[in-house]
Parts: sequence; structure tokens; C-alpha cells
Amino acid sequence: MIRVLVADDQSMVRAGFRMLLGGEEDIEVVAEASNGLEAVDKAARFDPGIILMDIRMPELDGLEASRRILAADPAARILVLTTFDLDEYVFEALRAGASGFVLKDDSPEQLLAAIRTVAAGDALLSPTITRRVIQAFTRVRTAAPPKELDELSERERDVFRLMARGLSNVEIGQELYIGETTVKTHVTHILQKLGLRDRVQAVVLAYQSGLLEPPTEQASAQPSPDSSSSAATRSSVAERYGA
Repeated sequence: MIRVLVADDQSMVRAGFRMLLGGEEDIEVVAEASNGLEAVDKAARFDPGIILMDIRMPELDGLEASRRILAADPAARILVLTTFDLDEYVFEALRAGASGFVLKDDSPEQLLAAIRTVAAGDALLSPTITRRVIQAFTRVRTAAPPKELDELSERERDVFRLMARGLSNVEIGQELYIGETTVKTHVTHILQKLGLRDRVQAVVLAYQSGLLEPPTEQASAQPSPDSSSSAATRSSVAERYGA
């Protein structure tokens, strides 16, 4: 059972998420928080597996709440709720240690998949914001790649590059003609060697260190593979469940 804490300052939003998540056999909403301070307190009290964290909240915003929760429990998994026009918060949440992001106009199916992905120990960036995150962190490139990159084997570097492009384990396996279990083993070793907590940090490191170059403007202008499906599923959590 995936235990979820929903942190949002709007009661209708929390009720909508509770209604949506309550219909899933493997997910249980164990607590709600209406501000950042409550989120920090209830994260400690209820030990949720996943924290759905809104950014803009009174008392304490979602960024500082995330920092405090992760400082107390580095294993906490925080899934940030964001919108297209809040990019600066997305970047700060990455630095704070968020495990993933869900856009508020994503479909309920995408939200459920995100929760299960993060709960399984993985991390994600919504395809619709990955490009912006990559471009932003590329502009803050470090002076040189960390020496730990030299510890990766050739195969691990191949997997690392594909991880940084946002490919799933299945897609990496198809690209390299190896099994998914083998991919998972490589990913585990990569994160351990580089001292990273999840794939989100791997994306940031790959572009900041210059291991990968950012997409060209022409490529960036092309729609995301998921953009059509996202547009087709505008019956979002907010519309369908009062959020």
C-alpha cells in the first residue's frame, strides 16, 4: 500500500485528490496538510511513502517544507505539483531534492502513474517540462565533470546518457539490447557511484557537467511525444475531481 500525504492550501483540491486516490487499491491517503508547516509535521507523524506537495502555500511554502522534510528524512519521496508558469519553483524544488513533478493539468492517469513510479524508488520529470529543466540547468554548468564519472564503466556511461535523456528502463533496454533487470542493476550502480539519490539528479548532473549537450532550438521547438495525449486528456484532476 502506497501511503500518501496531500499538501495543498485549497480544501477542494485536497478533496479531489483524496477522491481520486481513494479509488485505487494500492494507494491510501493517510493525511492532508493545508500549509507547509502542517506538511512538515504530518510527514513526521504519519511517515507517508509519497508526499504530494503544492508549491504556493501559506505559513511555509512547499519548497521550504520539502527542504525540512528531507533534512529530517532523506528517504522521503516528494512529488511536486506545478504549472507551466512556475519554472523557477521547479528548479528550486530539484535543488531541494524533489523526486518528481506533476503538472496540475496532467490527466488523472498520469498522476497515478507518477505516484507509483516515485513510490517504486524511481524519479521522474513530466515530459512536458523536462526540456525547460534541461535548458535551465545547462546555463548553470559546473566548471568540470565530477571525478566520479570516471568510475563508470563504458556500459554504465551509455545507460547514464540515456537516463539523462529521460528514457525509462524498458526504453534503455531496447536501445542497448539488454534486459530490463540488467538496466536496473546498471542504474543502481550509477546512482551509487555518483552519490545521487534518483534519476532526477542524474538528469541535472549530466547536463551541468557537459556530459550531454542541450537540445538544439529546432529540436526544442518540436512538440513533446506526450504533448498530443496531454492535450487530449485535458479532463484533468481539477476538472474531473473538483481540484
